[in-house]
Amino acid sequence: MNDWPEAWSDDNRGTRYGRGSSGAQPEGARVMRQVRRPAPGQRPPAQQYGAVPPQPSYVDGGEGPGGYDGGYDSGYNTGQVYGTPAGRGPAGPTGGAPRPAPNWRRRIKWTSITLATVLVVTTVGTYFWADSKLRREVDLSKVIDRPESGKGTNYLIVGSDSREGMSKEDKKKLHTGSAEGKRTDSMMILHVGDNGDTLISLPRDSDVEIPSYKGSESGKTYPATGRHTKLNAAYAEDGPELLVRTVEYNTGLHIDHYVEIGFAGFANIVDAVGGVEITIDKPFKDKYSGADFQAGKQTLNGEQALAFVRTRHAFAASDLERTKNQQKFLAALAHQVATPGTILNPFKFYPTMGAGLDSLIVDKDMGLYDLGSMFFAMKGVNGGDGTSMNMPISGSRGGNLVWDKTKVKTLVNELNNDEKVTVSGN
Repeated sequence: MNDWPEAWSDDNRGTRYGRGSSGAQPEGARVMRQVRRPAPGQRPPAQQYGAVPPQPSYVDGGEGPGGYDGGYDSGYNTGQVYGTPAGRGPAGPTGGAPRPAPNWRRRIKWTSITLATVLVVTTVGTYFWADSKLRREVDLSKVIDRPESGKGTNYLIVGSDSREGMSKEDKKKLHTGSAEGKRTDSMMILHVGDNGDTLISLPRDSDVEIPSYKGSESGKTYPATGRHTKLNAAYAEDGPELLVRTVEYNTGLHIDHYVEIGFAGFANIVDAVGGVEITIDKPFKDKYSGADFQAGKQTLNGEQALAFVRTRHAFAASDLERTKNQQKFLAALAHQVATPGTILNPFKFYPTMGAGLDSLIVDKDMGLYDLGSMFFAMKGVNGGDGTSMNMPISGSRGGNLVWDKTKVKTLVNELNNDEKVTVSGN
């Protein structure tokens, strides 16, 4: 007995190709068992050994083989995607409900909110971090008999020869020497106002009168004796408070804020910002400061910058020429610090800010806003938006530089009224 279904019987093969036939012609399409549908009411024959097992039908119709209906093929030839109800889009990756189209407006909204939140948190955190690092050590309330405040804001900026925190190797490398205590190497008044900013250098050899003052440590009042000395001696005698008192007494200008930086701090700021580009007009050397510069545009590191601003023995008019170099470099440094390349680069901004705040000594009322205003004003002066000058000098007395009283009076009057400066310095 032949167990093969009729469609596959050997009697029906003829000379067709395949199935071991020697015929050269390929056989035609056969009726495949798995796609044949039994007649209505008819059950498929029992599965016999070697027979093809019952398969579900792939076409529309009634009950499929095995007693179940068309099942998962139902509706296949309607163009409907398998497993998705008619009229719906493609199913999700798990075959469930379709994935909704992305809501871009909502995504943009929440992304913006997230970025704004991160920015606010970072800004607030940076503010409190920076504010906590300010060394507010100078108490201007101890200064007595002060002149009235004028319009605008006046900063007294002091560069001291403090060697605080420097090792022997640092002192040797930076050519600072090892003198005890600290003195002022440079002094400047920066006026910030609505009619342009003005940076005025006060030569440390300026001849000034020491007025009556209250001791910063003792609290004792010392009466004036008419004693004249160099300006930097006031700082050496009783620190920042007496220096402010002396500047105010000899100029009539009210000092609103005090800022001081030492040798090491200055060099660290320059290195943190990646060096400062400056143009040197003529070459000079100074074995005392370690300066050895050629003329032209160049970028100075911290060690070179300190040598540049301290050099005095290489110039005939030593103190006046040095103050010009100090103004020039400090303005260039402020410009470098305030550039987007520094402010927007956290890998440069935070080291620069940290180096500056660690080494700056300011008055107790100084805030970050005041400090920022000072730096941006110095940047403006460097960019030509303000005036840079030395205190007007009329001559000398006993090796000290004497200020031109008439010009100084006009200058101070213009600053107090926040007017454009017409006075020229030396």
